[in-house]
Amino acid sequence: MPIEFSKKLTAHQTPIPGVVLYDLPVHGDNRGWFKENWQREKMLALGLPDFRPVQNNISFNEKAGTTRGIHAEPWDKFISVATGKIFGAWVDLREGPSFGAVFTAELDPSQAIFIPRGVGNAFQTLEDNTAYTYLVNDHWSADAQGQYTFLNLADETAAISWPVPLEQAELSDKDKAHPRLADVVPMPAKKILVLGADGQLGKALRELYAGNASVEFAGRNEFDLTRADSFSARNWKNYSTVINAAAYTAVDAAETAEGRAAAWNINVSAVARLARTAVEHDLILVHVSSDYVFDGTRGIHHEDEPFTPLGVYGQTKAAGDAVVSVVPRHYIVRTSWVIGEGNNFVRTMTSLAGRGVKPSVVNDQMGRLSFTEDIAAGIRHLLESGAEYGTYNLSNDGPAQSWADIAAEAYELAGEARESVSGVSTEEYFKDKPAAPRPLNSVLDLGKIKGAGLAPRDAADALHAYLK
Repeated sequence: MPIEFSKKLTAHQTPIPGVVLYDLPVHGDNRGWFKENWQREKMLALGLPDFRPVQNNISFNEKAGTTRGIHAEPWDKFISVATGKIFGAWVDLREGPSFGAVFTAELDPSQAIFIPRGVGNAFQTLEDNTAYTYLVNDHWSADAQGQYTFLNLADETAAISWPVPLEQAELSDKDKAHPRLADVVPMPAKKILVLGADGQLGKALRELYAGNASVEFAGRNEFDLTRADSFSARNWKNYSTVINAAAYTAVDAAETAEGRAAAWNINVSAVARLARTAVEHDLILVHVSSDYVFDGTRGIHHEDEPFTPLGVYGQTKAAGDAVVSVVPRHYIVRTSWVIGEGNNFVRTMTSLAGRGVKPSVVNDQMGRLSFTEDIAAGIRHLLESGAEYGTYNLSNDGPAQSWADIAAEAYELAGEARESVSGVSTEEYFKDKPAAPRPLNSVLDLGKIKGAGLAPRDAADALHAYLK
């Protein structure tokens, strides 16, 4: 059958998630034909992942009936035919509900197909002198072969109808020996790596992803962000996403010489190394930001507000945000007044209430609490929903409160009188004390995260649940 010229570039979904068949425009005349086998701009516009190919391979097959596969490699492939024609067969060998799904198609030079990591790939040539080409987004190595997953070409469950019966086809001995589907170990998904997994947010992420083998947790003992060897020792090809829940958060100590150095080292230098790693390995980077990147002089803070940090901590967080923003696939999650497992403002207030203390609490700083379980749920929502990359404000919802308001609620929930808490200005509270400047308004606009399909809990409800 002759090649069909001048097809429109078109994408066709298949029964295997992520496997997409493309019609390619082929231009021909009396001299032969020409096609754009890979055209990044046009294909991205059709929805093809920007899988960043690094190697182009060609398989030349002298005789019709040559059959190769079924191999699932640990990288993505974009496959087409240079000359001749093939019968292609693809089987999903990834962990998950689509394991074992099959798709077959005949391909000539006017078609191409994208095959994600973990989908088994096989073909049978239908014409002599067929050249089969593929772009891949990782370099082949002998070590990588240990991560392959294979399926027998004659597997009865897949039940592929080969045009040339396998007993008449040209097969390798290795392909003949591959296992049946019942004996195949599915290729695991790439992992999410949570850094700072022993902090308040890290603990909430541990609880949220408990039992999920595709999420790996690393505290400082397992991954020290300030050490270059932590990065070089990790095989980043095994990961799709890094959630950075680690940070230097000692706001007042950051104003000292020692604290300033530590804050810049952890919040900026280490983040820059992490961002570079994300760019090099095409990772999604989730980074947690802070209301302290603003000076608190606006009524409500939107994601695109220019940075105006007051103190060293805020300056380092703003610098870290700027670094992460250059990563093509990033989520900056900006929070305020974080409450989670461990020492925090709410626990301090309930402890004081239990001891009958009547504290003076700042009443001119306004904001909303952000409970770590809600931050963790928001991060998972962004990742699983495929939300547009960028910066998202994420706190609990409800009316703005002062620290004194929150303290009074904590006292009431602890069975003590709200009137036990008295208000005091920030200036009075920190008079003659070494302290970092604080934004007086930390209220974050939640319109963007709500537009992405997440409805944060009301802060008052979250506080009640936290204490009860």
